[in-house]
Amino acid sequence: MATKVPLRALSELPCDQECDTFALLSRKEESTTRDGKPYWMVTFRDASMEFTFPIWCDSPLAAVCRDEWAVGVFYKLRAVRRDTRYGPQLEIRRIREVIEQDRQDGFDPLMCLPQSRHPPEQLYRELLDLARKEIANENLRTLVTAILEEFREALLTLPAARTHHHAYVGGWLEHTLSVAQTCIFLADKYRQLYPDLNPPLDRDLVIAGGILHDIGKLRELRFSPIATEYSEEGALLGHLLLGRDIVREFATRVPLCSETQLRLEHLIIAHQRLPEWGSPKPPMTPEALIVHYADDLDAKFHIYAQILCTDSGDASLTSERNILRQRLFRHLPPSP
Repeated sequence: MATKVPLRALSELPCDQECDTFALLSRKEESTTRDGKPYWMVTFRDASMEFTFPIWCDSPLAAVCRDEWAVGVFYKLRAVRRDTRYGPQLEIRRIREVIEQDRQDGFDPLMCLPQSRHPPEQLYRELLDLARKEIANENLRTLVTAILEEFREALLTLPAARTHHHAYVGGWLEHTLSVAQTCIFLADKYRQLYPDLNPPLDRDLVIAGGILHDIGKLRELRFSPIATEYSEEGALLGHLLLGRDIVREFATRVPLCSETQLRLEHLIIAHQRLPEWGSPKPPMTPEALIVHYADDLDAKFHIYAQILCTDSGDASLTSERNILRQRLFRHLPPSP
């Protein structure tokens, strides 16, 4: 009787053992050797690891790789992981496209895509509950929750950005929930510190702005398994204006008083502060100032965390080869 081949996640394949696994073909590039012979450099990946290796022209897989393998397609592989001096590679024994029946064995397209550490459904519920509990203004609360509910399915997978921060499945929800929580803290802090502010700091607007500041990314970004790209609307208008448009559309269903709507629109279009970052106007209200810095801090802190967690080595300073193009301090060197 034939020995059953174990099914493992791609990133959990043991070395030198034949296993079945699911993977996304994320790259296939044709090139030539020094002798002029063609070969294909391919990359298979799951949510946390990728394998890049060549398919040589004399390989039994060469023809099918050339003619049938397609970037963006999910495959079921029977393969052996080999750790080489060029990094981990796969020795493919069998390969076919994923079929619907594979879902019974645990296949899910999201298993091959980078995603938030937190379940998107949980993040969504927390964000919706926050809006319902913390926004006292009934019409403003209804408008915010209506937007979240209408776009629920898209928000569960939407990244917060193409590359810079929270650029993965569930990233928009993770970032937005964090920003909204910071907005609550800062609004309460400054309402207490400045009780005589005229007009008073509008806590509801700060929270609504924290939740909706990036809502335009629903239309700015086009999400796919291979890459997140800008839509035509996103390239030409940007998420600030697209977010304002979404608020205007929903305000026809849930009317806001004219000043509340004006202030909310300003929160959205001003949250990036500078023209070179996309804002046509800087923050001109205390509420907009809070939303800007809550958003900026969360994005920047995420970038710092990524650098500190992924930079190799244990030196006191990280490499400057990162998105910030600067070194970060990690710790003092150990005493001799």
